Amino acid sequence: MMLPSEIPPGVQMVTLPGGIRTLAYTPEQAPPAPPVPAAQPIPAWAKTTALLVPTTGGGIAAAGIGLSYAAPGLIAMSQALWATVALIAVGAIGLPVLLRTARSGTSGGRSTTHITQNITASGMFGRANGTINHR
Repeated sequence: MMLPSEIPPGVQMVTLPGGIRTLAYTPEQAPPAPPVPAAQPIPAWAKTTALLVPTTGGGIAAAGIGLSYAAPGLIAMSQALWATVALIAVGAIGLPVLLRTARSGTSGGRSTTHITQNITASGMFGRANGTINHR
């Protein structure tokens, strides 16, 4: 009988079907192949996103093309809006100044007429009396 340390590499002690134990050459076993990963199904959110990306990109491209065609009109519209703002500003500032200078120019040094009206009544259902003073 041999000691296990005396057995050469590639040789093993085997038991035969008849119960006899003997030394035998054993073929080297190849390491097992790594398991092949199973294909995972694609999640629904990924499919939806993949379908929306070209649509969104197409919409952005169409908007860009539309803006490039509309740019001259938009520029003209912005200039018209600035002209309208300037007209409103001139009207808000210039019109009162113009009216003030027109009033002072037409008076010609004459004093303006002032009318004072005094109304009095006695009691809740009393008759009202009034005086008008011209100065």
